[in-house]
Amino acid sequence: MEDGAGRGLECQKTMEAKVNNRNGSEKAIPSCCLKARASDPELEATCHSTVVSGWFSETYSCAGKSSKRVYFNNPMWPGEAHSLEVEKVLYKGKSEFQEVLVFESSTYGKVLVLDGIVQLTEKDECAYQEMIAHLPLCSIPLPKTVLVVGGGDGGVLREISRHSSVEQIDICEIDKMVIDVSKRFFPELAVGFEDPRVHLYIGDAVDFLRHAPKGKYDAIIVDSSDPVGPAQELVEKPFFETVARALSIKGGGVLCNMAESMWLHTHLIQDIISICRETFKGSVHYAWASVPTYPSGVIGFVLCSTEGPPVDFVNPINPIEKLEGALEHKRELKYYNSEMHSAAFALPAFLKREAILVRDSP
Repeated sequence: MEDGAGRGLECQKTMEAKVNNRNGSEKAIPSCCLKARASDPELEATCHSTVVSGWFSETYSCAGKSSKRVYFNNPMWPGEAHSLEVEKVLYKGKSEFQEVLVFESSTYGKVLVLDGIVQLTEKDECAYQEMIAHLPLCSIPLPKTVLVVGGGDGGVLREISRHSSVEQIDICEIDKMVIDVSKRFFPELAVGFEDPRVHLYIGDAVDFLRHAPKGKYDAIIVDSSDPVGPAQELVEKPFFETVARALSIKGGGVLCNMAESMWLHTHLIQDIISICRETFKGSVHYAWASVPTYPSGVIGFVLCSTEGPPVDFVNPINPIEKLEGALEHKRELKYYNSEMHSAAFALPAFLKREAILVRDSP
């Protein structure tokens, strides 16, 4: 994912110490964090504004000088947060676009955080990476050209490389620091960059797609961040129209786009589905996967196809089990299989009702 929605930790009840915020202004360090530093001098070198008393929590703030109640204020999931116990902060830095943090957790292995939002962990990255790649690629016969938008950690590339029919894999990632940090701390994901079929472009994906030849790609996979701030553009109609233009028509080109949590973002899913039904002339489906360290433990995907041969997303025409060497390429599959593929499209009644997902697009 390219960016996050949060902007760090702010607390009204603080001591005098300050740290520089990403925009150059000063930000107060919570007193609990300072107390932890004082009790253990070694923490001074590894302490981070979102790591308090040994725990990382996705962006929050303290409300009220006299109140001890903590209100979590991330706009994508207000009123809640997921916390992970931190063993050691491994890296902290700021790129032109976002803050990058890597830490070793006690239960999920190494964790990559962008702007205060968990992007992946070693333990459960398999679910997201495998599903977002194989849901589209196993739904069409012999995909040859694939574009990844975002995905700078390399995990989606690793999964695409299981498909021997693919001849070209383009990836457009805006933040080179994400790639460099992933190669250093997450080599089991960044191995995807080693495939000779991969062509890396550093830059804005919207601009990249505007200049892509019409009908170039059999599949486009959008591994984007939550639609807040700059990433908002990636869930608006002009972006989807640009994607549709770049997809193959003769082969029934497909899109797989990260599409939030059914438990938290039904209104966003409604908007995305509505736009996709207007934009894509083939099928429009919603699928989901279980990823414990994402908000609500669930993440969704919208899958769309252009006009041309019908695409049956629910029943994979190109099952991964029949692709020679695919199950163990680079690393053994941990989450995805053909049964999980079909099951991902089974939706609860409330989502069908609220997000208008009972039928395909006309």
